[in-house]
Amino acid sequence: MSQESIPDLSRERGGGWMKEQAIKAIFFSCAALSILTTVGIVLALAGDALTFFTRVSPVAFFTNTEWHPTIQPYSFGVLPLIAGTLIITIGSAVIALPLGVLTAIYLSEYASDRMRSVLKPALEILAGIPTVVYGYFALVYITPALSTVFPTIETFNALSASIIVGIMIIPMVSSISEDAMNSVPDSLRQAGYGLGATKFEVSTGVVVPSAISGILSSFILALSRAIGETMAVTIAAGRDAELVNPFNPEAYLGSVETMTAAMVELGSSDVTGASTAYKSLFAIGLTLFVITLGMNMLSEWISSRYREVYE
Repeated sequence: MSQESIPDLSRERGGGWMKEQAIKAIFFSCAALSILTTVGIVLALAGDALTFFTRVSPVAFFTNTEWHPTIQPYSFGVLPLIAGTLIITIGSAVIALPLGVLTAIYLSEYASDRMRSVLKPALEILAGIPTVVYGYFALVYITPALSTVFPTIETFNALSASIIVGIMIIPMVSSISEDAMNSVPDSLRQAGYGLGATKFEVSTGVVVPSAISGILSSFILALSRAIGETMAVTIAAGRDAELVNPFNPEAYLGSVETMTAAMVELGSSDVTGASTAYKSLFAIGLTLFVITLGMNMLSEWISSRYREVYE
């Protein structure tokens, strides 16, 4: 064999190495961009939030029970907004968590492959519907239906907003829970059947406990989604910033204002950019960011703490 017929492997190896390095650099840039975006958001919130806290005491912000940023006498207590957010979160959790887990059990343990291929995409379509559509659906259809059962319910109320947000987060609960259940080895199921357990007993006594870390993570992530929901609650729940008891059923029949709805109201109002009312928007946003970040960290801790490793 002549020397000219021998391929230049070093040249090919060098070209492949450069290509791999270029791909690595692209992937690193994408990862760094997401981190830099998050850092930029935090810095933007923190800068104006610190300006706000130089004018309003943090103690007053977190302990005052009245929220009137644009009406004299001005009051910047965030507790009514936290209570309104908590009402929507609790109401949506009562609807979404059990329905999401039951749906996941059906898809994982009972549904045929054909049925699963139809139902799962149909569920995920719910996550693609714009939230403003959900809000108007709650206002136009759910609230009138609820008024036949609760005559004293207000036009803008927390109950219809909780129902619609609960429907919105069902796909998140069911999808993540189903993935966790599908990761449970079939050997555990077969062991349960070998002991004489029924399919229901295997599903609830073997599969669900084995997938509990993923199920709990789906709960927390879905609740974080409910806390951060904006347009649906702004349209359906109203803007009545009053401190109410989130565990009082009658509070769900009236109007409430969430933290996100307050941000929308301040952002779309005619307050000036240098005013304290406008700066309070960033203080609310920073508070909301810390809450959701804490819940995501809790989800990660639960997932790592209770994760089952199968070999």
